[in-house]
Amino acid sequence: MDPIHEGATGVAVEDIQERLGSLGYTIDEAERAESLFGQSTANSVARFRLDHDLPLGTAVDAATWSALVDEGYNLGDRTLYLRLPNFHGRDVRQLQERLNILGFSCGESDGFYGVHTEAAVRLFQESVGLLGDGMAFQETYDAIERLRHVWAGKPANGPHPMGGMGFARAANVLESNRISITGNDPIARNVAARAWNLAGATTERSGLDLIDSADVAPKGTKAVLVLTSDRPAKRNRTSTVLMDDLETLPRRLRAAIESSRLDPPVVRLSLPATGSAGFTVSDAQTLAVLLLDAICSAFAG
Repeated sequence: MDPIHEGATGVAVEDIQERLGSLGYTIDEAERAESLFGQSTANSVARFRLDHDLPLGTAVDAATWSALVDEGYNLGDRTLYLRLPNFHGRDVRQLQERLNILGFSCGESDGFYGVHTEAAVRLFQESVGLLGDGMAFQETYDAIERLRHVWAGKPANGPHPMGGMGFARAANVLESNRISITGNDPIARNVAARAWNLAGATTERSGLDLIDSADVAPKGTKAVLVLTSDRPAKRNRTSTVLMDDLETLPRRLRAAIESSRLDPPVVRLSLPATGSAGFTVSDAQTLAVLLLDAICSAFAG
């Protein structure tokens, strides 16, 4: 496109002014009324270019116009999915920032819907009981919006290491929260029982209950965790969290609990893939320790 400079008038200038105004840049009312690319419009273009790491200048060239269009998208305006060239824009960056805060790492929030962002969307969808197809549309956006109290106002520069919990803090969490745990296969039940034993060793007043199934959770249970050694093959109402990235596991677990529509919330925790023949007592104990630490961290807030 030919650059649009100061002194230009017409529909294109009106569009530029509208986009700049929606982003908070100030345009003189007289210039708006005449669709005139005047001094205030030029100043706003210069600030916009500076804010978006574009070369200094007051004209709207192809790169500036592309950035203006990108910034015009808000999360929910369009369906996002992996394609070439990648979707890019403000809505993608908003999605990345919110998923990063919730513990589903997209990497750098660069505004491009690439493979890492698609993978994060898949994991988030599975964690809240949606079909994990990596396509972000209204159901996915609604699930993220229900977690506004988690991500709003938080830094969005990616997941942060959680670290292990101290003994006293873990004991306090276990005493303050009633949580039920079970498993739907032999390996999962083994790990669940070991986590329950560890909780009892941490404090005699542990609120972690070992139950036979999600249907028999005691009254007052804040959440039911169902361990499984396989991944769900189809969509279901139960949120699913993969026990893979341990640094972000507590936040992903918390997000799944808070977004569940069941009462009490039921979350399916998928254990790392291990063949039954190669699964040892040491493996079960290690998973139980990691799981209990993640549970305590998730409920510590």
